[in-house]
Amino acid sequence: MNKVPQSNPFSIFRYVILSTLAALLVISNNNVQAKSFATPLEGRWDLTVDMAGKLSPSWLEVTHSGNHTLVGRFVSVSGSARPISEVHFQDGKFNFSIPPQWESGENDFSVQGTLMGDKIEGTLTTPDGKTHSWTGMRAPKLRRSSTPTWGKPVKLTEGNTIKGWHTEGTNQWTIKDGVLKSEKSGANLITDEKFDDFKLHVEFRIPKGSNSGVYLRGRYEVQVTDGKGMEPSYGELGGVYGFIAPSEMVGKEPGEWQSFDVTLIGRMITLDVNGKRVITNQEIPGITGGALDSNEDEPGPLYIQGDHGPVEYRNIVITPAK
Repeated sequence: MNKVPQSNPFSIFRYVILSTLAALLVISNNNVQAKSFATPLEGRWDLTVDMAGKLSPSWLEVTHSGNHTLVGRFVSVSGSARPISEVHFQDGKFNFSIPPQWESGENDFSVQGTLMGDKIEGTLTTPDGKTHSWTGMRAPKLRRSSTPTWGKPVKLTEGNTIKGWHTEGTNQWTIKDGVLKSEKSGANLITDEKFDDFKLHVEFRIPKGSNSGVYLRGRYEVQVTDGKGMEPSYGELGGVYGFIAPSEMVGKEPGEWQSFDVTLIGRMITLDVNGKRVITNQEIPGITGGALDSNEDEPGPLYIQGDHGPVEYRNIVITPAK
């Protein structure tokens, strides 16, 4: 152990200078090591998977952990974001495996890919043994340089006729006196119009044990669940599915009307549930499972999940940025 000089002022000054230089050298070496470890694969990637002719969205994030290991997160065409314990990368090739989540089959979900500048491509094999090809490009940052100027509010639920919405599949949705109702699991409901940045007010009523969600730009799901009494979670009421948990659970009893007030600017979301701020200007990293596409640099529709049980919605008002 080095001893600090006790008497000579010059010796003390010299000791301080040398100690400072040594500390700066250690920091510099650590920064060089971190910088030299960074790989061109790191970052976020928007993926499109060819599922037997149907193009489906997916997402990948790669970061480094310590000096030797690449880790990450992955969103498949369904389910939530999943951690990747290690991404193997060498000579432009990479691969990783993760346990199955909602998929059928007992094998790992495996992904293989090749890096080509700002694009990647490869194949993935699902737990049931099916292999699909995919392509990907770097996800946009979506950072806004100024605060939006808001336009005119648009009410999306009025009267007894569903206007401005469509479904993919057989429509089970009805509307009466401005209340949208899905009495059973069926098709999702999607706005005809697409939006960039916006403010959104939506009210919903969900019976005990049911499940729904509001997809912002058709890509980022805010969970609608029977969540009263649950711990705050990204899988329960007010969570951005797989990514962001609300600060607290403020759900009401099943069968009561509840509300979301959302502001989405780029990737940044602020959310009030039942008048209580539970997410404050947090970044949504990427698309969530069930997204319509992975084209994050484009406007997208509002869509309401209707395939997880009965639910009602009313007073859906969106205020787009000019």
